[in-house]
Amino acid sequence: MTAIKVPFKAPFKVLLAAIVTCGVLLPVAARAADDVDLLLVLAADVSRSIDDTKFQLQRNGYAAAISDPRVLDTIRSGRNGRIGATFVEWSGVGAQHVVIDWTEIGDAATAKEFGDQLIEAPRSFAGRTSISGGIEFALARLAAAPFNCVRRTIDVSGDGTNNDGRAVTELRDQAVAAGVTVNGLVILSENPLPWNPEHTNPPGGLDNYYRNNVIGGPGAFVMVAQNFNSFGRAIIAKMIAEVSQQEEPARWQAARR
Repeated sequence: MTAIKVPFKAPFKVLLAAIVTCGVLLPVAARAADDVDLLLVLAADVSRSIDDTKFQLQRNGYAAAISDPRVLDTIRSGRNGRIGATFVEWSGVGAQHVVIDWTEIGDAATAKEFGDQLIEAPRSFAGRTSISGGIEFALARLAAAPFNCVRRTIDVSGDGTNNDGRAVTELRDQAVAAGVTVNGLVILSENPLPWNPEHTNPPGGLDNYYRNNVIGGPGAFVMVAQNFNSFGRAIIAKMIAEVSQQEEPARWQAARR
């Protein structure tokens, strides 16, 4: 920082202006370059109930959604015109991995690069299902984000109930207490698992399970994907709602009934 010389007997107003310039205004201006409109953790389930078809559905769906013109228009319409995003995969206890670290997304080029990396990266795990571990890991990633932002969202996608680690409600409540919104994207399974049918098809439906146990925070919602086409639409609608800080779009709610 360039020093500003002030005469020893300078008027108090001049001295005060120099102090403000050196100690306040310049650091604020420097920090403003890192401001984003949302910190978004995309947390994808890669437990063993996620078969190859579901795995590719998640990867391709997120890669396509982040570059969708409607999503980009929503990002650019924000105060800063950019968000910070990271993609993580989770399975059982201790099985969480950063696939793409924090990235600033604000135009087609940065969105495409994010999507390309996502398509090319290998699968991380195929173990048990610890949604609680995934949320806990996502909270740690939010704490380590290199951007400044008050709005923080964890976007959990998965096809089953929590069956490993701490209670998912405990971590959900911890996230909400920290001011973080947790949203859910449920992938429905037409054929229940032979060895544990209630894991992917719990009583009342997986969407209700997520609604009662996983999501929380201001405007939190669950969306349901029944097939590849609906999954792509769900991610796009979900990301638009998350970036623009809206609740689940009424149009989507009506469409999935």
